[in-house]
Amino acid sequence: MSDTGIKRRATVHDVARTAGVSLATVDRVLNDRPGVRAATAEKVEAAIAEIGFRRDISASLLARARDLALTFIIPDGTNEFMASLTDAVTRRAGQALSDRMNIETLRVRALDADALAQSLDGLDPRECDCAIIVASEEPSVVAAVDNATRRGIMVMTLVSDLPGSLRRRFIGIDNVAAGRTAASLLGRFMPMGGKLAVIAGSLHLRDHADRLKGFQAGLTAEFPQLELIGPVEGHDERPQTEAIVTDLLRRHPDLGGLYNLGAGNAGLVRALEGSGRSGQIRVIAHELTEPTRKGLHSGAIDVVLDQNPDGEIREAIEAARTLALDANGTAITDPIEIGIFLRDNLR
Repeated sequence: MSDTGIKRRATVHDVARTAGVSLATVDRVLNDRPGVRAATAEKVEAAIAEIGFRRDISASLLARARDLALTFIIPDGTNEFMASLTDAVTRRAGQALSDRMNIETLRVRALDADALAQSLDGLDPRECDCAIIVASEEPSVVAAVDNATRRGIMVMTLVSDLPGSLRRRFIGIDNVAAGRTAASLLGRFMPMGGKLAVIAGSLHLRDHADRLKGFQAGLTAEFPQLELIGPVEGHDERPQTEAIVTDLLRRHPDLGGLYNLGAGNAGLVRALEGSGRSGQIRVIAHELTEPTRKGLHSGAIDVVLDQNPDGEIREAIEAARTLALDANGTAITDPIEIGIFLRDNLR
């Protein structure tokens, strides 16, 4: 058998044979159990690296005393993207049962840090192995993440990160890059310069703050001729976003571009179409949802930057499963790519 063949099909038997130890010793090393001398553990680790062994996650789950329990905590409200995330979790929950994983979803009030913190504080480590949360960057949330971690619950962030906390991993797009992408597109859409307005959901959300950071940096570096208005916070709500856009259009009849780096896009489209200026203002929004699809079709929105909610949930489940079996390891998942959609390439 070739070396390549061994690497593709390496088992614990291959590890034991290469290291010259028993299967029991390999099991102890893989599961970080006591009773193995340091020199022997090093031989096992060297054998693992040499033959390219990777743990069979399904078999490892089968060996657990109970199924893996995951809890997704996702904001409630009118944010269509959060509804898409919840739908993606629901679609994968049934399949996960056959892989010995139980998945539940909790919905909490959007942008309510205390509600999120209380939900995390209420999780029992005997019933929850991993919590996957969409978090705002508030002290109470950071404290709840850290407390959950100390109780033995792994916490991962989804969509919006908390880098100052004890969370184990972030699943999402590079939001600074998303903001730079929006700046690059709008700069090219408006080569003669002009006024450009920015709407955010909440700058207490790391993903929104990072998008704004990337957007401002991109404009400063490449398109200084554009005059930036805002950001104005719409709290990801349709009525507030509609009111903000209506007010911007009234106060700035020469407005040339809009970047909504949050949600509430149904309100954005309604305001643009009600103003009679739909199609005259270059608009970039986030997430391919029903309102943004309609906006692309009608011409109210020029570009939608999308982060693939189903792909994010898939990667979050895989990362949680990997971390649960190797508490000291690092879950390696595929990066979430930024999708760029125009009316011409809608899937």
